[in-house]
Amino acid sequence: MKVFHFCMLLLTVTTLGGCRSTYYGTMEKLGHHKRDLLIDRVQDARDTQQDAKEQFQSALEEFSAVVNFQGGQLETTYKKLKAELERSESKAKTVRKHIDDVERVAEALFKEWQSELDQYKNDQLRALSKQKLGKTRQRYARMIAAMQSAEMKIGPVLDAFGDQVLFLKHNLNAQALASLHSELVTVETDITGLIREMEASIAEANAFINAMDQD
Repeated sequence: MKVFHFCMLLLTVTTLGGCRSTYYGTMEKLGHHKRDLLIDRVQDARDTQQDAKEQFQSALEEFSAVVNFQGGQLETTYKKLKAELERSESKAKTVRKHIDDVERVAEALFKEWQSELDQYKNDQLRALSKQKLGKTRQRYARMIAAMQSAEMKIGPVLDAFGDQVLFLKHNLNAQALASLHSELVTVETDITGLIREMEASIAEANAFINAMDQD
């Protein structure tokens, strides 16, 4: 079982007790420090973004197929598109959740790291740790900014996609499909832009993980 899934189970238990610090303390006793938890959660956030990227690519393909519909059961085609929308919405919620998970553990890690600088008796070691903390914060800032930028683009894409699905629900005819041809370019542009942002975010996550592993 991955550390993350075990962590989430334990977090659920400790949150019921109203104490996240107890959760982190328990995890450290089990050998899972905040630094390890952060890496694990960044990996999960990266993986969910990859899943979401593939889902939006699939949704775009289905929308293009509907717009270029050449015959057959239009109701069936509409249902496929609606299912793509629902899957996309689900992936979006998962992306948001995992970004929140990353932010929570990062906040706890940096707060602890900063407070522990005062515990050093050796000035040189304190300075080295402070420098490392600064570099880690800079890497994290770049990564989380990329994640947030990609996540912010999901909402508008889902809204536009949802409008098209809702329109088709009440206009299942060839004339309605013809009217959506002009929307295809816009949808393609929006989803392509979103995928590009997600790829940049995934690259930043990989860079952060590699840097943490090398430290």
